[in-house]
Amino acid sequence: MTKKTQSAEPKKNAGPKKTFEERLERLEELGDEIRKSDIPLDDAIKAFEEGIKLSRALEKDLERIESRIEILMSGTDVASDSDSDEKPELGLFDEED
Repeated sequence: MTKKTQSAEPKKNAGPKKTFEERLERLEELGDEIRKSDIPLDDAIKAFEEGIKLSRALEKDLERIESRIEILMSGTDVASDSDSDEKPELGLFDEED
């Protein structure tokens, strides 16, 4: 019998969720890696696939941030009329996928 070895593919939900900045930095690293002239095609394709996934996730995050900023900006008159000192909870990076 042959044993299946662990694949090199990353596990989903392994470890803590990375911050927006960490994921953006990884995307930049992948772009630099793809630009190298000596990278094997298979490695370039894997890096490209990871980069596409990261860019889509980052774009969703930016859309959520933008919508929350619009809500805050349009709601400033309402907030100034309120007697409450509570700060709004934005949950900018809450998982909504």
